[in-house]
Amino acid sequence: MQKLKYLAHYPPQLVAQAEKLLHEQKLSHFLLEKYPLTHQLSADKMLYDYAIAIKNTAMRTAPPLSKVIYDDKIHVIDHALGLHRFVSRVQGGKLKAKNEIRISSLFKCAPLAFLRMILVHELAHLRHKEHHKAFYQLCLHMEPDYHQLEFDVRLYLTYLEQQGALYPPHSR
Repeated sequence: MQKLKYLAHYPPQLVAQAEKLLHEQKLSHFLLEKYPLTHQLSADKMLYDYAIAIKNTAMRTAPPLSKVIYDDKIHVIDHALGLHRFVSRVQGGKLKAKNEIRISSLFKCAPLAFLRMILVHELAHLRHKEHHKAFYQLCLHMEPDYHQLEFDVRLYLTYLEQQGALYPPHSR
């Protein structure tokens, strides 16, 4: 069995449980029982509106977002589920700054909880550029189950890498 790279930094007992689920071909059942449906936010505009709703609920004073889109160029292999960008441009003698969030297109057909966890992570970067205690406290403020969802996303990625698609393209 391949090394479970998405779970590399978790305690050995959790990795062993994941390996057992994979070996016994029960990981799909585990994930589908916990997350039976995918979200319906397939268009960039819908994704943007959802991200803004989260931001406005938990981070009203954070800098504005100019763009939230799905991006086919983000490869989970590079350990990125989403990206945040602070883009500065000079336009007409003025410096314009924009915040953008790009989410891997892999998550167009995934459970809403997974998408929310990724958006919460990227939104937290509006306030904290580094992954430190305050960053994760903000993630937990926006999504109390953040750490469990992050682990489940990693299980999902492990399943995708080793077994292929878990959800049919339109299982809503």
